[in-house]
Amino acid sequence: MSREAPTESRELVTERPAADDSLLEIAKLHYANCDFEIAIEKSRKAAEYFFAKKDISNYLKAQNLLLRMHAERDDQDEITALKEKLQDLVLKEGFELNSRTYYTLGICAFTKGQLELALEYFQKSLAIALAADNKEDMCFAINGVAIIYMRMGRYQDALKEIYNLQVFFQILDLPELKMSTQLLNGMILRRLGRTEEALQVYGDCYELLKKNKNLFMYIQLLFTSGMAYKDLGNLDMARFYLQLAKKTVDPRSLKRTAADIDKVLSELGVTTQSDFDLVFNATSNSLVERKKGRVDFKNQFILLDLLHLFLKKPGQVHSKESITEKLWNESYDPAVHDNKIYVTIKRLRQLIEPDIDKPRYIFRAKNGYYLNKETKIMLEQ
Repeated sequence: MSREAPTESRELVTERPAADDSLLEIAKLHYANCDFEIAIEKSRKAAEYFFAKKDISNYLKAQNLLLRMHAERDDQDEITALKEKLQDLVLKEGFELNSRTYYTLGICAFTKGQLELALEYFQKSLAIALAADNKEDMCFAINGVAIIYMRMGRYQDALKEIYNLQVFFQILDLPELKMSTQLLNGMILRRLGRTEEALQVYGDCYELLKKNKNLFMYIQLLFTSGMAYKDLGNLDMARFYLQLAKKTVDPRSLKRTAADIDKVLSELGVTTQSDFDLVFNATSNSLVERKKGRVDFKNQFILLDLLHLFLKKPGQVHSKESITEKLWNESYDPAVHDNKIYVTIKRLRQLIEPDIDKPRYIFRAKNGYYLNKETKIMLEQ
């Protein structure tokens, strides 16, 4: 569903605190830490603020960041909405067709799988940046062109663009773009069968990550390093890197990356979370449900204790007497505990059941409750 373009007046903007200028930088920090929920919220506010301020360059940077996150989360409706909004701004409101505008349109087309159109937009973005001698915009446009060439199988053309970028990186401080380019370079080298060279490039990327902390890039680097070792036939090292990436990734934010990691681990014979209905980590007391994703208990220790009870022995009926004793260390009294147990079971169901009206995990027996014995459970230590 499309969102309306921001309509906030310029006068209102002047009344805001100067801190609003830092919204985009705050969003970038949360993006780098893979806190996409917060990053999306901050990016939207930044986009509204910069649009009202008529700061088109930063407005487009905020939209670009949103597009990257929506693509990673596979939010196709959001991507379509952003593309329609930008097109409306261009067609109806005379939005400036500068290098960043075409770059943003290129990202929209790329995330929708429209490679030819994306290439056209990125090339227009580059032409305008060259004419304006805007080196930063040149770098982003060249990176976009290189990505499309790689996706089209035009590997030598992509490597030429990457070489051009490396020249720019000698004079421009763009660490995130540099790391992204290194990952792209390694991917192309792998596809050309030059995997040892790819690992050398990844090593350089690790060194850059030491200076510029970025969890998102770190996860991508772990994944692509694992893929390189898989290509070389070193399956133990491949499993090591991929499992490390798996433990680090939050599937709510990095939906596509998590799915890619699971797919490769499955090919390597490693059991993954996607094979289970419920995955419980005893160290962090966190639960992942197949459809709902990560479940946040927020220090609800009674619910955690009840969950532990069910997970230990699926199919075993836990009587009201047993539940009362183990949860509250009290003797069962129907007048006191029947409603208490009912409410606690309901709260747990609300957290873990995909459909509260049609529970698939927690069932009621004649004298208690039990976890469906068909539930596939993974207990992580």
